[in-house]
Amino acid sequence: MRTERNLTRLDRVFARLDREPERPAHIDVPKMSRHRVVLFTATLAFYLAIVWAVVITSWLVRLDWQVMFFRPYQQWAGIHWFVDYYVVLGQRGPTAVMVASWLGWRSWRQHTLRPLLTLGVSLLLLNITVGAAKLGMGRLGPHYATVIGSNEMGLGGDIFPSGHTANAVLTWGILAYLASTPRARRWLSAASAITSLGVGMSTVYLGTHWLSDVLLGWAAGLLILLALPWCEPFIDRTETQIFDLRDRLRDRRRSRRGSTVPAPVPVPVALKPRPAPAGDSPAPELEPVPSGRQPRAPIHLAPGPHTARSERTPVTPAGSRRPPHSDRLPRGTATPAARPLTGG
Repeated sequence: MRTERNLTRLDRVFARLDREPERPAHIDVPKMSRHRVVLFTATLAFYLAIVWAVVITSWLVRLDWQVMFFRPYQQWAGIHWFVDYYVVLGQRGPTAVMVASWLGWRSWRQHTLRPLLTLGVSLLLLNITVGAAKLGMGRLGPHYATVIGSNEMGLGGDIFPSGHTANAVLTWGILAYLASTPRARRWLSAASAITSLGVGMSTVYLGTHWLSDVLLGWAAGLLILLALPWCEPFIDRTETQIFDLRDRLRDRRRSRRGSTVPAPVPVPVALKPRPAPAGDSPAPELEPVPSGRQPRAPIHLAPGPHTARSERTPVTPAGSRRPPHSDRLPRGTATPAARPLTGG
C-alpha cells in the first residue's frame, strides 16, 4: 500500500535548497569596506549638491530649460522609435521581472535565497527613498512647466529624481553586486553603467525629465547599491527565518498526520418489535437486536448450511422433475451389460 505524500512544487524547491544549506564557498559577499564608504559619502554629497542647486534656481536650472527648448526629440527624430523601446529598460515592472527570473535561477543553482532577498530589499529601499523624495519636493516635469526659468518645485509633481534612471542603476547594478567572480563583477558593472546612462539620456531626449532629474536619479540608485552590504545581516537572518518557518510547518504537518486515528465504523443495529402487554392496544415498540446475533436466511433460500455438490444426496427419478424413462437408471447403480443385438 502506498503511503508516501505527493510533493508540491514548493516542497521540491525547498528540497533543492536543502541539498546545500551553507552558502557556496566561491561566492564572495561584498562587505562595507573603506573604499565603499568613501564612494557612498561622495555620492551622498553629490545628491545633496544637486538638490541644493535646483532649490536655489542655480545655473543647473537654466541648463534644464536650455535642453528642454532644444527639443532633442525633434532634432534627432529618426531615433525616436528606438528610444521608445530602449527606455523600457528603466521601467520598474519589466526590469524587475527580467532580473527576478535570472536571480531565481541563480537561487535554484546555488541553493540559497540570498539573490532574490537582495533584490527584494533593494527594490523596497528604492521605492521608499525615491518615492519620498518625489513627493517631498513636488517638482513638475518639462511638459507641465508653468514659469520659464523657474525650478518648478513644490507644485505637486513627482518627477524629481528620475525613477527610470534610479531603477536602471539599481536593477542592473544588482547583477554586478551578486556576481560570483571579480571578473564578472567588473564586466557587469560596466554593462549596468552604460545601460543606466542610456536610460537617463533617453528620458531627457523624450522630454519627460529635466537633466537635473536624471543626475539625481543616478545618485539615488547608486546610494542604495553602495549601501547594500549594510543590509546583508538582515538578509541572512531573513533567509534563516524562512527556512525555520518552513521546518516548523513541515513538522506540524507530520505530527498532525501521525496523530490522526481512523474513526470506528458504525455497526448497524436491527430493530425488532417489542411485544405489547396484555390488554393494551398501542402499536408495539421497537427494540434493538444485539449485533452478535446471526441474521436470518432469506425465505427463498433453503434452511441449513450450504453443502458442496459432491456431498448432496442423489436425487432419485421419483423425486426428480424430469419425466421417467424406462432406460434411465438411478445415479450410483451399476450399468447393466449391453443387450445383444437381434436380427443376427
